[in-house]
Amino acid sequence: MATKKTIAVIGATGDMGCAFVKALSNSNYRLLLMSRDKNKVRKLSASLKEKNPVADVEVVECERKACWEADIVLMAVPYEAEKEVAEKIREVTTQKIVIDVSNPLNEKYDRLITAPGTSAAEELQKALPNSKVVKAFNTNFSTDFSPAIKESKQIKTFIAGDDQEAVQTVSEMATAIGFKPVVCGILSASRNIEQMMLQLIELKTEENYNNIMGWGKSIHAPLNFKSIIR
Repeated sequence: MATKKTIAVIGATGDMGCAFVKALSNSNYRLLLMSRDKNKVRKLSASLKEKNPVADVEVVECERKACWEADIVLMAVPYEAEKEVAEKIREVTTQKIVIDVSNPLNEKYDRLITAPGTSAAEELQKALPNSKVVKAFNTNFSTDFSPAIKESKQIKTFIAGDDQEAVQTVSEMATAIGFKPVVCGILSASRNIEQMMLQLIELKTEENYNNIMGWGKSIHAPLNFKSIIR
């Protein structure tokens, strides 16, 4: 039997963090939940254990302690908060997998705020030079984690990273919670993946699509709108 991996979820009570926690609590992972909203994270933990008494879930008070114990760190925080978190966890995430799910969008959600020739994931890798940063799940809405939606059609998530073993581990995690992983290449491929989410949001706004929409089968032409509806 494979050893159970420990995942630290930083930002566990946000929309995406909460969606991850609920999905992962039903899989073979130990979860360390960290949120600045202490009351909310304790209620979340209690709710998970009430629904699934065997869920391996624990609330941790600070980012550093959570990441020190973890095999995988899931950064479910806004792009603007990542560097601050990175400073706190840098020394305890050496050779550990850090999953970046962020989208570096401006306040109007109509432009990426990263400089040309880089991405949020690449900037996080610079901030955590000894970690294995993997881009994943940023093209998924929190509603994609709904069991009803996942049962109706398997939803893809696009993954990029420089470490093949880390990418494989994240792909296995994605599969365990009901997604179909699509590996796009090395970490610089995250530039296209982040652009994909910007275009999804633009379509959602301009065409009045809802959160059920998403990128579909073709990754060979990631900016081709013909492949945008699942």
